[in-house]
Amino acid sequence: MQNTMSARHEKLSRLAQLGQSVWLDYIDRPLLDGGGLARLIDQGVTGVTTNPSIFHKSISNGTDYDADIQRWLSTAPDTDVQSLLESLMIDDVRRAADLLQPVYEATQGVDGYVSLEVSPLLADDTDATIAAARRLWRAVDRSNLMIKIPATEAGLPAIEHCLGLGINVNVTLIFSVARYQAVLAAYNAALPRLAAPGGVASVASFFISRIDSAVDPLLAEMTDPRAQQLQGRIALASAQVAYAHLHQDMAGDRFARLAAQGARPQRLLWGSTGTKNPDYSDVCYVDGLIGPHTVNTLPPATLDAFLDHGRAERTLSDAGEQASDELATLDQLGIALQEVTFALERAGVDAFVDAWQALLDDLTHKAEQLRG
Repeated sequence: MQNTMSARHEKLSRLAQLGQSVWLDYIDRPLLDGGGLARLIDQGVTGVTTNPSIFHKSISNGTDYDADIQRWLSTAPDTDVQSLLESLMIDDVRRAADLLQPVYEATQGVDGYVSLEVSPLLADDTDATIAAARRLWRAVDRSNLMIKIPATEAGLPAIEHCLGLGINVNVTLIFSVARYQAVLAAYNAALPRLAAPGGVASVASFFISRIDSAVDPLLAEMTDPRAQQLQGRIALASAQVAYAHLHQDMAGDRFARLAAQGARPQRLLWGSTGTKNPDYSDVCYVDGLIGPHTVNTLPPATLDAFLDHGRAERTLSDAGEQASDELATLDQLGIALQEVTFALERAGVDAFVDAWQALLDDLTHKAEQLRG
């Protein structure tokens, strides 16, 4: 990606003034070794997110990790490949966290985080997710780490439990307003267990573009003129309604009591913000989701596009009446958004499982080659 500037970018500064943080949805060894991440931090990027698909691309392609794999084979030749994978991921996450530590300190723990996901193979196992989260938290040993846990039915109690232990959590794979409300409830239930509620941080990652990718084809089959008007709108409308719920929660007595003890709101993080439909603007899921108490994690191409021609202006409202009307119209047209988003959740878990398994297979093959 383009990293020609080292000074803080005016658009990222403007977003910070509007209360939104920009994180990078990518990591790999060249980005760390070549100083690319450090330059992005200088420009105003304040966090990093990862997932199994990202690590699959970064570890499986090329030879950047070969030296570490060979060292692992020489020191722990009988260890399973999943332990090798975690070792590689932990090393990258630690390095990114150390680069972001000054941001973490300057923002008093609001920003400067790196996210590491538990194995997606555990998405439907609460106890195993908790155990994996605790193990990764101890292994990385950085205060600016967030453990990513999917917002599945089994994930919700794991999220609440880990937050109650003081583990920072990035709640991932949220596709519906109803599931987001359950995540927010888990956050609020966990904080009172902490002696210092302000000592834990969390974001709720609401996945955006995949909603339109699923709903738009259904709308395109309809002759009702309202259906055409809703194409490309349902993802943004869902995010806006979720944002309104965040503000309602922040204005309530329950959060006021927690805030009095130092608690911070669980910010909404917009994930999957790269545009998949070529008919839409390549920054439509950035320009349309700007407001306080939010994070937008951008893949490199989308970050470049926003810095080039995005608009840093507030577009989210605290209430979201128009967005609610759009979702009501969708329901009137006979499209059950809850069914769509549940299918997206399962497809998201399955995609991460596939990426994880492919990564394990690739690592097994690479280790065999290097051992030979």
